[in-house]
Amino acid sequence: MYTGIVQAVRPLLAVTTHPGHNEFTVELTPELLDELKIGASVSVEGTCLSVTEIAGTQVKFDAMTATLERTNLRFFKAGQGVNIERSAKMNAEVGGHLMAGHIATTAEIVELSIEETGAFITFRMPPEWAKYVFARGFLGVNGCSLTVADVDDTLVKINLIPETLRQTTFARYKTGELINIEVDHQTMVLVDVVERTLKNTLAREKLLP
Repeated sequence: MYTGIVQAVRPLLAVTTHPGHNEFTVELTPELLDELKIGASVSVEGTCLSVTEIAGTQVKFDAMTATLERTNLRFFKAGQGVNIERSAKMNAEVGGHLMAGHIATTAEIVELSIEETGAFITFRMPPEWAKYVFARGFLGVNGCSLTVADVDDTLVKINLIPETLRQTTFARYKTGELINIEVDHQTMVLVDVVERTLKNTLAREKLLP
């Protein structure tokens, strides 16, 4: 599990393509390497990946084809920075909201504005996932726990404070690019239960004489 508070942006040193998966090599700081072991889970741009190799400060991760198809990791290139968060420890402070690192979908950036007076990002969600997003609700975006400012059908707007811009990769993104989205699991369950209940109720009413 993760808290949605990105700990650092670290350089992606290499991307190696293999049949069925891609291998990513990321350089981590001593703080991020502390007690890190093979098999440990690390959030890379919001995606939970397992450590496959550690060589000094260089750490390798594998992403299978299914993960690449669901996330923006398929567009990763050596030299770019990626959001990194180590998995949360017991009794750790949850500064954002609990996240699993399981990306639901990607969303297309419609507008990204960074001005001294304020910054925001607007993106278009796939309709089947947009129903789980509500104003003032939580959303995981590239591994960062953010509060939704506004929702207009499938368009979602999120305000970005200077600290978020400083500590994450958002500033490097451009209009038309894809970002990783993790919907709040509790919200998803609640919406699905309500939809199922309404569907069953309507079905029973149609059977009544």
